[in-house]
Amino acid sequence: MCFGDKVAVHNVDLSIQQGEFVVLLGPSGSGKTTLLNILGGFLQPTDGRVLIDGKDVTDVPASKRPTTTVFQDYALFPHMTVAGNVAFGLKMRGVSSSEQKTKIIESLELVGLAHLAERRIHQLSGGQRQRIALARALAVEPSVLLLDEPLGALDLKLRHQMQEELKEIQKRIGTTFIHVTHDQEEAMAIADTIVITNDGAIEDTGKPERIYLQPTSRFAAGFMGESNFLEGTVISCDGSQTMVHTAIGKFLLKEQGTEGDVVTLSIRPEHFSTKSGIRSLGEARILETGFFGTHHQCKAILEESETMLKVRLPQKEVIQSGELIELFIDPEDLTMLRS
Repeated sequence: MCFGDKVAVHNVDLSIQQGEFVVLLGPSGSGKTTLLNILGGFLQPTDGRVLIDGKDVTDVPASKRPTTTVFQDYALFPHMTVAGNVAFGLKMRGVSSSEQKTKIIESLELVGLAHLAERRIHQLSGGQRQRIALARALAVEPSVLLLDEPLGALDLKLRHQMQEELKEIQKRIGTTFIHVTHDQEEAMAIADTIVITNDGAIEDTGKPERIYLQPTSRFAAGFMGESNFLEGTVISCDGSQTMVHTAIGKFLLKEQGTEGDVVTLSIRPEHFSTKSGIRSLGEARILETGFFGTHHQCKAILEESETMLKVRLPQKEVIQSGELIELFIDPEDLTMLRS
């Protein structure tokens, strides 16, 4: 997909299973919203095809596709009642008045707002408006519901509440949801599958657990949360196992490599421990520490190799700046990245 000389999306090959909750996750300008607009029919791809339910809809306009979209600003009509907003898409699709009434009630009950059917939009809270936008989109029974950062305008507490409700509603009705966000925690909270976009291409795709614990690239590892990156060299390979030499020691990984290759290893800050573990890294000095409620976030330096590390330790551990501690890891928590 090109805008003039700028390539916004390229080499995208994505298959989504019916009934999945898929999250397109990436930084601003990574192509995730462009990809959503191509799926919704708001943009015509420069090349390639879009198939929904096995049918080619590449040239089908948005109004004729089996999709609906919930936008970040909700796009509700202030001069209409809640019921009128929910009915809008049904009217546009030629649904009879009697069937409209049934679907309006069903959709509003689904989001828990049937009692507000006669309210005006300006009388609703941000969370209620988000629910009305969702009810309007679901009333037409789309095959695919597209959500363009619908929770971005909500405060943190309400956003967490709506994440839970979105997940619950999606599981209850079984509609395929494709949700765009730049919020990593939101993606992990709601997604069956996360698709990380970067520079107009798909960087990584998989279950939230796999994406976080075993990212395939340095970008994916860094974008999905904090990580320590260790440069190393493959010194031996034996079938599916690879020995990598780094500044903090040698590690045998259950991954395939090529002898002589320079690689990057990733380890999450929470995978370090001060308790006796499988592998000691030696003594580390705490340079900085901050308490974040659920954990202590520390910056430490290994005494022997002078390697700087980001370390996350349990909330009940008493950690002071300048303190010397022994750090342990499990080598299975190390991931070898492809780039």
